[in-house]
Amino acid sequence: MANIGAERFLPGEMTLPALREAARRCQGCDLYRNATQTVFGAGVPDARYMLVGEEPGDQEDRQGAPFVGPAGHVLDRALEEAGIDRDTVYVTNAVKHFKFQPRGKRRIHQKPTAAEIDACHPWLTAEMSLVNPEITVVLGATAARALLGPAFRVTRERGRPLPRSEGGFYLATVHPSSILRAPDRDAAYAGFLSDLRVAAALP
Repeated sequence: MANIGAERFLPGEMTLPALREAARRCQGCDLYRNATQTVFGAGVPDARYMLVGEEPGDQEDRQGAPFVGPAGHVLDRALEEAGIDRDTVYVTNAVKHFKFQPRGKRRIHQKPTAAEIDACHPWLTAEMSLVNPEITVVLGATAARALLGPAFRVTRERGRPLPRSEGGFYLATVHPSSILRAPDRDAAYAGFLSDLRVAAALP
C-alpha cells in the first residue's frame, strides 16, 4: 500500500481525545501493519511545553504511551534537572507507529522515511494547533524534518530559540535515545540538559 496520508482519518471533531481515538484506526502508511498499536501524544491540553520526538520505540509500542522506555527515562531526568515541571508538558512523536526490523526475539528500531513522516504529519499538525504550546522542543532530526523542514540541521542549530509563526518558540536538541548510544554519555547528557535549560528560561 502506498503512503496515502493521515488526512482522511482525521475526526470531524478536533479535540485531543477525538484525535487520539481516530488515530487508533489510522492506515495512512504501511507502518500500522506491524506495529502493536498507534502511540498518540500525551499530556496536558494547555501545555506550556510540547516535546516532539521521532517515533515510538519498543516499550512505547507495547504500552501505548510515548516516552515510557529507556529514552523516556533520560528525558524525565533531564526535565526535572532543567526545572521543567512534567505536568506542564505534552509529549508526542512525528510518527505514531513503531518501525522496526525483527532480529531474533528483539525488534530493532528503524528510522522512518520522509514519506512516512509526511504521511503522519496531519496528526502532528492537529496536535500542535490544539495544544498551541509556548515552547516546542524538537527532539532529533526526524522531528526537525517534520516541523522545521528537510534543510534544518540539529547539529548546527541546537539550543537556539527560533520564533514560531503562530507564536512562541521552537528549540531543537538531540533525541534522548542518542545519549544512550553516545560514546561519552555524560557529555552527551550535559549538552542535552543545557539545551533544555535554555527552553526552561524562555519567557
